[in-house]
Amino acid sequence: MTEIATQAPTQSASTPAHKSPLHDFLAPDAIAIVGASADPTKRGYKAMVGLIKGNYRGRIYPLNPKVPEILGVPTYASLDDIPGPVDLALICTPAATLPGLMAECGRKGVKGAVILASGFRETGPEGAKLEQQVLDAARAGGVRIIGPNTSGMFNLHKNVNLLDLRNVKAGDIGFISQSGNMLLALVLEAENNGHVGFSTYVGPGNQTDIGFNDYLRYLGEEENTRVATLYVEGFRDGQRFLQAAREITPVKPVVVYKSGATELGKKAASSHTGALAGSYEMTVDLLKQVGVSVVRHSDQILPVAEGLALMQQARGRRVAVIADGGGQATITSDRLSDAGLELAELSAATRKRLADILFAQASLANPIDVAGTSDADPEVLARCMEIVADDDNVDAVFLVGMFGGYHTRFAESLLGGEMRAAESMIELARRCGKPLVIYSLYAPVKPPALRRLHEAGLPVYASIEHAVKVLQALAERGIYLQHQHGQPLQSGVTPLETMQAMFARAQNEGRDLYEFEAKTLLREHGIAVAEEVVAHGADELAAAVAKFGEQPLAMKVVSKDILHKSDAGGVKLNLVGEAALRTAFDQIMTSCRAYDANADIRGVLVTPMARKGTEVIIGVVRDPIFGPVLMFGLGGIFVEILEDVAFRAIPLSRHDAEAMVGQLKGRKILAGVRGELPVDKAALVDLLLKVSSIVSAYPQLSELDLNPVIAYPDGYAVVDARIITNRAVASS
Repeated sequence: MTEIATQAPTQSASTPAHKSPLHDFLAPDAIAIVGASADPTKRGYKAMVGLIKGNYRGRIYPLNPKVPEILGVPTYASLDDIPGPVDLALICTPAATLPGLMAECGRKGVKGAVILASGFRETGPEGAKLEQQVLDAARAGGVRIIGPNTSGMFNLHKNVNLLDLRNVKAGDIGFISQSGNMLLALVLEAENNGHVGFSTYVGPGNQTDIGFNDYLRYLGEEENTRVATLYVEGFRDGQRFLQAAREITPVKPVVVYKSGATELGKKAASSHTGALAGSYEMTVDLLKQVGVSVVRHSDQILPVAEGLALMQQARGRRVAVIADGGGQATITSDRLSDAGLELAELSAATRKRLADILFAQASLANPIDVAGTSDADPEVLARCMEIVADDDNVDAVFLVGMFGGYHTRFAESLLGGEMRAAESMIELARRCGKPLVIYSLYAPVKPPALRRLHEAGLPVYASIEHAVKVLQALAERGIYLQHQHGQPLQSGVTPLETMQAMFARAQNEGRDLYEFEAKTLLREHGIAVAEEVVAHGADELAAAVAKFGEQPLAMKVVSKDILHKSDAGGVKLNLVGEAALRTAFDQIMTSCRAYDANADIRGVLVTPMARKGTEVIIGVVRDPIFGPVLMFGLGGIFVEILEDVAFRAIPLSRHDAEAMVGQLKGRKILAGVRGELPVDKAALVDLLLKVSSIVSAYPQLSELDLNPVIAYPDGYAVVDARIITNRAVASS
């Protein structure tokens, strides 16, 4: 643990008692190496070296019937020959041997097995069949599987190093990675950093048995881990991972780098929602929803993990910047803005205190440019940090410039001042409770003052961008814990028998809900939907005129076979009077028959024209990885071209719904532009929560599109609604 534990892991209670079964074998007292080898190029040899040179204090049982000992350790012919219990088996033999070995592990009472071999699901149907056989044999014997196709694991606080990695320090970052090379990259980066270490590493491989959610729960409980860090290529059970993250992120930070843009949830543009869901951006939104810190660049993983491990959180987005150069102050301001952070508005008292110690030409507005004051007195930087940290308007302090290098740049005699400044910064970090982050252009050469800061637990970065990403992660976590964690999730409405029967009819007929049926479902559960009339023939149009009078009306075709009504000529607008309705009816029938001669057309839907407002879209898909997901965005061309949308997993909390509305890049449009009044955001939040409740209550609802919804200063109007039924789920 570093000298400055600036903040304990969040939560008044201590780390939860062990519940995860992974503790039984990720901190093993006895390890069997199945396929141990005397060949230095083999993994069965390197694992032995890693354990022996790493001073593993448990029992090592190498299995190799051909040699009597390896590296001075007696070998055994089989697991059955081992005289004592075995917690963990590292299996270095080919894939075909695994079903039998799993049965042998079960008889021996082995708790967990690390399977290095490839040649399973990733190779095709035969490999998938073999993988299932391995899983069946393991489950029959009560053995948990890491992998197969894994790079291995280590637990450095237990001196378990099955990868024989050199120069890797024990520390407080737990790492789960589907890429062995990514582990190696982080280990080398940590070695260069000099102050970062790891607690546990596991390569999950194919996740045949143990998935990311299981590893996350383990790291959440593991006492030597202050931050759980994951490199993810693909989740197998996203819903369970989100639930695990929801429980773990209040206890300790979780950092995820998600590689690639998954297409698993994407559908062939059956709707706008289906076309946009399943994207990388959706995954990012869902992870952030449960408090995960997401990094988008691989070189951000270690800096963010280190920063969160040391400082845990900031209470908000307001940053005070102290710089010894105008150029870097400007760059920093740009990067803070890009990250959604704010330059804190310093109080008059703070500016007065700064003016008392800085040259007259110094800039006292944030960012603070000391304008040469520190050139002969680097201790002034520490005094500036103390002054701004005392300001209630400041959530974090960011020192930018050449600190640590003054004695190199100007005069060797300044080294003492830099060291005294470093001690002052360390003392400030101990007592102020706010993150202090340092960027120095001298960080790569590790001068004494920066080494002292790093050794004491103050993060020092050689990149403004990395430092800002750390500040962003600290702020986002603090805001999540203050405003979102603990908020109740919206419960489902009580399903209505009439609506269940409506779904059943549609499912029995092999179709989705008609638009008027979809709107009926919404209306029955408290969503404001305009009145409408369904006319099965031209003779029924008079009823629409009688109901709505001479106001402008819209007419849309009703057909299970015509999904995109406008493309088929199935929509007519601004119709006034019965004659106009009849003409429009005939035109719609003619156009739709030409579009699809075999279409089943049940008539038209007539409803009053919605008044002008701001178009938004609300949609739902049931993603195969993450389950039901809600989407919200600006409608019209904004959703089709800009894809300015926000996603959240269902069920939502009220904060989730509010955050979706506030997340959009085009949120200024909702706030009113060019004389337009702002829309009723509270009504939109209420609509999102009601949609979430409906989806939770009706598993027969597979996909939903409300596009457009017209948002007004005094509510909203659902203009079009489409609900795709889940044919595999029967209505009760």
